Amino acid sequence: MLKLYNTLTRKKEVFVPIKKGTVTMYSCGPTVYNYAHIGNLRTYVFMDMLRRTLRYDGYKLKGVMNITDVGHLLSDADDGEDKMAKAAKEQQKTPREIADYYTAIFFRDLERLQIGKPEIIAKATDHIADMISYVQDLTEKGYGYETSDGIYFDIGKFDGYGKLSRLNLDEQIAGARVEVNAEKRHPADFALWKKAEKNHIMQWQSPWGMGYPGWHIECSAMSRKYLGVPFDIHTGGVDHIPVHHENEIAQSEAREGKQTVNVWMHGEFMLVDGGKMSKSLGNTYTIDNLIERGYSPLAFRYFCLNAHYRKKLNFTFEGMDAAQTAYDRLLYTLYKHKTASAPTDAALLEKYRTQFGDAIDDDLNLPLALGVLWTMSKETPSRDIFALALDFDRVLGLDLQSAHEEQADDEPVPEQVTRLADLRLTARKEKNWAESDRLRDEIAALGYSVADGKDGYTLKKL
Repeated sequence: MLKLYNTLTRKKEVFVPIKKGTVTMYSCGPTVYNYAHIGNLRTYVFMDMLRRTLRYDGYKLKGVMNITDVGHLLSDADDGEDKMAKAAKEQQKTPREIADYYTAIFFRDLERLQIGKPEIIAKATDHIADMISYVQDLTEKGYGYETSDGIYFDIGKFDGYGKLSRLNLDEQIAGARVEVNAEKRHPADFALWKKAEKNHIMQWQSPWGMGYPGWHIECSAMSRKYLGVPFDIHTGGVDHIPVHHENEIAQSEAREGKQTVNVWMHGEFMLVDGGKMSKSLGNTYTIDNLIERGYSPLAFRYFCLNAHYRKKLNFTFEGMDAAQTAYDRLLYTLYKHKTASAPTDAALLEKYRTQFGDAIDDDLNLPLALGVLWTMSKETPSRDIFALALDFDRVLGLDLQSAHEEQADDEPVPEQVTRLADLRLTARKEKNWAESDRLRDEIAALGYSVADGKDGYTLKKL
């Protein structure tokens, strides 16, 4: 019996789809103006875990993920430039070139991480007419009003505003900064449609003149078009709760006159060395960065599976070293089962199958599920164990089929590489992480990767 944590109710609930046997699900996708960093990608690993678990439990999926290629301003509160337009200016390319380039890289990263694409990929710029129609409906119902710079949603007319984030709007008003837009009726009113200046490089004709959609309206319009209302599950990162998803609920329920999403699910933040990860702080890493340092993308996926999706996950390179070592050891351990011929007792297999199913059905407890796999892998080598591990991999997505024999490298490691690795081990013991990273890069430049363990390190040829 699958139980999922619903952000809206703040509790785990037995999941019952609207239509028996089929799950409708919308996932907030990327704004394709830059590379997705590993913190972003953790959210999509979570999305994939959910989709895989639903399939494992026998459900068919109708999933939608948007690609935001217009309308997401630098501030979620409708201030600043459009992120796509800003990137286009800086890189001297068209918004379409920017979007196509970063969209391709995003999907390449998903493939590297064994993250399956939802059934429908919806680009915002392909749905401008749907968004205009949506804004018109809200305006006709009295929820939208026009100012000199756009059409805004009047949150004062929607009684349920704040129910997802549980924010106290009166307190927000009291502590608000000087209002930038004096025409707004309430500081938290948000843009449904923005009027464009003549030189704005992304704009479309609308009943309110040339302009472009607000960020939040995109998800409401596209989810309604492909999934109808209500639909089963909406996913995203926790950063979307107080603004984007709160606004999405307001405009969707105002238009429809009823609840439009049954279950809201959110993945927690990834930290870096215990602190915030952000592009502005310069401490973000991409999958390419990890590959350059000698890690496999699936070692990063393994790293993510070791923490529950609703718990913050602290990224460190020491943690990645441990994940890479553990992942490699798992593949080698399963290889012993892959090449064995002895059978395993059916009751024992069923015990592990039940434990794994109970773990994933308890709000996607992947750390526990991974523990079940590890415990099972320590049984007497058996092809039956390997077959069950592959069954579990339908959820884990770790490419366990590639389980291989531990590679013995007959070629001696150059003395220079060993010397650098020894220096790096000393730097790590002294907690001189900057020097440790520098030495890792030197070792990589010489064609070797270094994986840290409890008793020292292991060097492998790249």
